[in-house]
Amino acid sequence: QVQLVESGGGLVQPGGSLRLSCAASGIIFNIYTMGWYRQAPGKQRELVAGITSGGTTNYADSVKGRFTISRDNAKNTVYLQMNSLKPEDTAVYYCNTQVILNVYWGQGTQVTVSS
Repeated sequence: QVQLVESGGGLVQPGGSLRLSCAASGIIFNIYTMGWYRQAPGKQRELVAGITSGGTTNYADSVKGRFTISRDNAKNTVYLQMNSLKPEDTAVYYCNTQVILNVYWGQGTQVTVSS
């Protein structure tokens, strides 16, 4: 079955950096679009960044210029490099993919930006 396992979250001060990783299994990783979403307390889950099989990326306006999504198809892993973090980036971050009609999510990793 499809599994997505995130790692790399934690507590960081404003202005700091974190790199999230999402390891995928059970899919032919290199043919699917991968995405990172986040959900803050009391808010809806929102798309942060996506990357297609060909490497085309898209970002939420709120993270453009600060976050970078990338993928390593040899490792079946997608990354989210987060720089210049702000308190409003605090959320649970989820990895996502869709295989035909099925949408898959990881368990999430907490990112807290606070001094």
